[in-house]
Amino acid sequence: MQQFYYGGDILTMEKEGEILEAVLVENGRIKKAGDFEKVKAFVKEDAQWINLKGKTLMPAFIDAHSHISTAIQMSQAADLSQCESFEEIISVLKEYQRENKIEKTGIIIGFGYDHNFLPQGKQPDKRYLNQVSKEIPIYISHTSGHMGCANDAALALAGITKDTKDPEGGKIGRFDKDNEPDGYLEEAAMMLLQKAIGPRIKFDLKAGLKKTQELYLQNGIITVQDGAASPESFAMLRQMDESKELILDVVLYPLLQNKAQELFLEFPEYAEQYCGNLKLGGYKAVLDGSPQGRSAWLTKPYENSEGYCAYPWFSDKETEKFMKTAVEDSRQILVHCNGDAAGDQFIHAYRKALENSKNPKKDKLRPVMIHCQTAREDQLEEMKELGILPSIFVGHVYYWGEVHRKNLGEERAARISPCHSAFLRNMKVTFHQDTPVTKPNMLHSVWCGVNRITRTGNQLGKEQCCTVYEALQAVTINGAYAYFEEKEKGSVKEGKRADLVILDRNPMKTEKKMLKEIQVLETIKEGKSIWKKEDR
Repeated sequence: MQQFYYGGDILTMEKEGEILEAVLVENGRIKKAGDFEKVKAFVKEDAQWINLKGKTLMPAFIDAHSHISTAIQMSQAADLSQCESFEEIISVLKEYQRENKIEKTGIIIGFGYDHNFLPQGKQPDKRYLNQVSKEIPIYISHTSGHMGCANDAALALAGITKDTKDPEGGKIGRFDKDNEPDGYLEEAAMMLLQKAIGPRIKFDLKAGLKKTQELYLQNGIITVQDGAASPESFAMLRQMDESKELILDVVLYPLLQNKAQELFLEFPEYAEQYCGNLKLGGYKAVLDGSPQGRSAWLTKPYENSEGYCAYPWFSDKETEKFMKTAVEDSRQILVHCNGDAAGDQFIHAYRKALENSKNPKKDKLRPVMIHCQTAREDQLEEMKELGILPSIFVGHVYYWGEVHRKNLGEERAARISPCHSAFLRNMKVTFHQDTPVTKPNMLHSVWCGVNRITRTGNQLGKEQCCTVYEALQAVTINGAYAYFEEKEKGSVKEGKRADLVILDRNPMKTEKKMLKEIQVLETIKEGKSIWKKEDR
């Protein structure tokens, strides 16, 4: 069956300024693309003619980094993202407990609060959560996923007491008077709790998948990531794929310290190739935390912090081992680096791994620095030299731009998400939303990259604005490149998969400040419509 698209702008993303009149899809692939009459000559009698009616057709968006398995689970947790005070957090958790009839043998999980926007201006502690319940374990996760808070019952379940030492790469919050844990858990300290509470979590994963998948599809995204995947999340997604419930293409990057190598050995059919809708893309490592939570590892101290730069998750030796493993295994590695000290650690370790390796494939692995929030000019230069791709969480400018001004000072804050500097070096920049940290809205990220406007309406770092076309590259063809899929996805080109999106207007002809108002009308995978806006 053929689908013949015409009657609107068709952005190819093959080169800037190229707009076609028609595209012919056959058996899920782009058969012809070009002028209306030339393409029409190949249209069969039973073809489906689709008049765009002035709308815009372009490649579907590609999510360069998110955590879909976490998003599936957290979609079933108590939603704390709209809470504006500790009192509202308590109220939402109580209502969640009542609605879900959670008893002592269960657990209450909340997700999405952000202390930066609470009037208290600090993290909640266990005393507030104990007001919800002293008997049912409770854990709430910060929207960044890098910290959270537990009540007494949850701390007891995990065996966290005043005698528990801070784990390497993490911190247990404490009341000053007697070293008693106050419930706050940061970075690696969260793992102490998560291992203990895991068996109690009984989310409706089928409902979670439906809700999460809908969220990606309504934003025109077909290819997504499960960053920091685990054997458990891989098993969950395999089951969803085998039952035909999974529509999205999912690329998994398991953590090196969590059986990543074993997964590749046990499931070779998924190794860097799709089996169904899943593939194992490579390895993942996390080297630090988040700047809005003041846990990103910096070379220079946070503002008003008495010399505090945060801390690494791993030693240089451990990081070098990770990079050596990736290079010798010929695996792509994605490395979480928010702070520039973490960036230094990654760059130096990867350089060492390349220099010491005799692997003939070592220069073709496309490693990725995830987030790049405080990447310096000299670091971008080294990344370009080593072939490290920058994947930028550009939404930081909007969501936490003013927080970064407070935490980092004006000069460093203005360089958060250094898009222009990366594009200037002709690097294959990608944008991401780190879902479930923020919603998977690519057009919002495009707007962020082009305008760099904060929540309060101020512009942050005008010098780091990118062009509209660069921003669109970051969510299409560059995303495909980062997944080694540029021959299959990311642009409208004859022979490629017909993964497409229909927008209500052409981003290249839209006023820059209106880019985030563009609406996704339809999402198409391999020529088949898989989502449509109801009131289209």
